[in-house]
Amino acid sequence: MKIAFFDTKKYDKKCFDNYISEDDEIVYFETRLNSKNYFLVKGYEVVIAFVNDEIDEKVINGMVDLGVKLLAMRSAGYNNVDIKSANEKGLKIVRVPAYSPYAVAEHAMALLLSVVRKINHSYVRTREFNFSLNGLVGFDLYDKTIGIVGTGKIGRVFIDICKGFKMNIIAYDPYPIKDSDIKYVDFETLCRKSDIISFHCPLTNDTMHMLNEDTIKIMKDGVVIVNTSRGALVDANALLNGIRSKKIGSAALDVYEEEAGLFFEDQSEKVLDDNTLMLLISMPNVLVTSHQAFLTEEALNNIAKTTMENIKSYKKGDKLINLVN
Repeated sequence: MKIAFFDTKKYDKKCFDNYISEDDEIVYFETRLNSKNYFLVKGYEVVIAFVNDEIDEKVINGMVDLGVKLLAMRSAGYNNVDIKSANEKGLKIVRVPAYSPYAVAEHAMALLLSVVRKINHSYVRTREFNFSLNGLVGFDLYDKTIGIVGTGKIGRVFIDICKGFKMNIIAYDPYPIKDSDIKYVDFETLCRKSDIISFHCPLTNDTMHMLNEDTIKIMKDGVVIVNTSRGALVDANALLNGIRSKKIGSAALDVYEEEAGLFFEDQSEKVLDDNTLMLLISMPNVLVTSHQAFLTEEALNNIAKTTMENIKSYKKGDKLINLVN
């Protein structure tokens, strides 16, 4: 079976090479899959893609016409895929529903601790032998109320971490877990009561821009925002305005709604066209990492293993347990 792999990084190839079988052929493309280069899939039955590939109706129709039968997302999310077009064309889509909830949840806590204790500023200072503590006053997480948006596997692991800090935990999820000890509230109540809000939910039509001008208005003054899920859960311009007005005390982001074409690449010698992102990064109370929450050895190996198991099941005609559509 011939497999086309898009948006390849060195760490991807290192892991996937360990799981490819001898009777299959995998070709790695560094470019992201989009409407300008989908012709590269000609002759391949399987395509492996990632979260920033642009898999719209044109790409899906083109891939199917060129012989692609299976799209294997090496991610949990698939909001960048036109599912309706895939269904109409009979293209099967599989994903990796859980590669390491610990990786993402632990990164969320690392971001939270860093931004509230100003670790990023302290690191820069000490590199320059500046050992002053002025401007580095943070606050205890102990007894603070944290609102968790989404109680899937990652959200629940993050809740367990927060319990270790003895925080007061409330959560919102349209599909609450029955018989759990999680204290569920509606989203408006979560916004009003939380000192910290952390997002751990998928991007859907209902969750698009959950954090917006209106929801920011009802939040506590000085609220801390953490997002390690999907960038478009947060209206970036509304977030920027909230930080400028000092309604939002600080923000820690691993994702950004317009990150495609920016994240995962070295942009250090370019002038970015995205003024909102540049302004956010320039804020002293904003910490941005480039979609790296998933990036642990355990998670990368699990992603490779599950993706290739999905392809193996398809090849053998077995039930696709991670089928999206």
